Amino acid sequence: MDSQFGLMHVWTQGDFVTKAVALLLLGMSLASWIVILVKAIDIVRYKRMARQSGNFWHSEDFAAALDKLGKDDSNPFRVLALEGREAAAHHRNTKAHLHDALDVSDWITRCLRNAIDEFTARLQGGLAILASVGSTAPFIGLFGTVWGIYHALLGIGTAGQATIDKVAGPIGEALIMTALGLAVAIPAVLGYNALVRGNKFVLNKLNSFAHDLHAYFVTGGRVQASGEAATILPLKKG
Repeated sequence: MDSQFGLMHVWTQGDFVTKAVALLLLGMSLASWIVILVKAIDIVRYKRMARQSGNFWHSEDFAAALDKLGKDDSNPFRVLALEGREAAAHHRNTKAHLHDALDVSDWITRCLRNAIDEFTARLQGGLAILASVGSTAPFIGLFGTVWGIYHALLGIGTAGQATIDKVAGPIGEALIMTALGLAVAIPAVLGYNALVRGNKFVLNKLNSFAHDLHAYFVTGGRVQASGEAATILPLKKG
């Protein structure tokens, strides 16, 4: 690209507003890519944990099953299993709290739901940044374009010439800001959609695991649907 019609020329010839818009778009792009990369790594890790959670039920007892989830305290499936165990033990071993008005099923359900809600909030962290960037970056770039065209027209008016060679350069440079806005917004939108799908997969697995844990702590077995009837299965032998 000609040096008189490129990003560097826009930067060197632009005023304070143009440079501020360019820096803002650059910051938004960096923030978006950081969120996308960090959250994508997390989702890959959580998906691997979700696949490993199936081994939980192929254990002789709860302690052995818990070991199969690993020692990572950030594992939501391990956290959920521990939360369910603590909720069941706390409800059955104490009699002086208001939660005793609830039966053990309702109490365990509440505790498991609270744990899932906390993980959901952590899982969705950063998505607001992507949504904000995806929705505002095109308009910020458009603002830079309008501002650039305005000043280009002022310069043309001052020079008193409106030939195509005098108009094409300044107007084209101003339009680069629109392209920059789209270049920032499109990855943010695509990244947001991909992360939402990944989060949905992990949360579906976690809710299914919580359902099985609830059945185990309330009935001593795992609920498994077979056809139209649901059955209660104990932890399988290793």
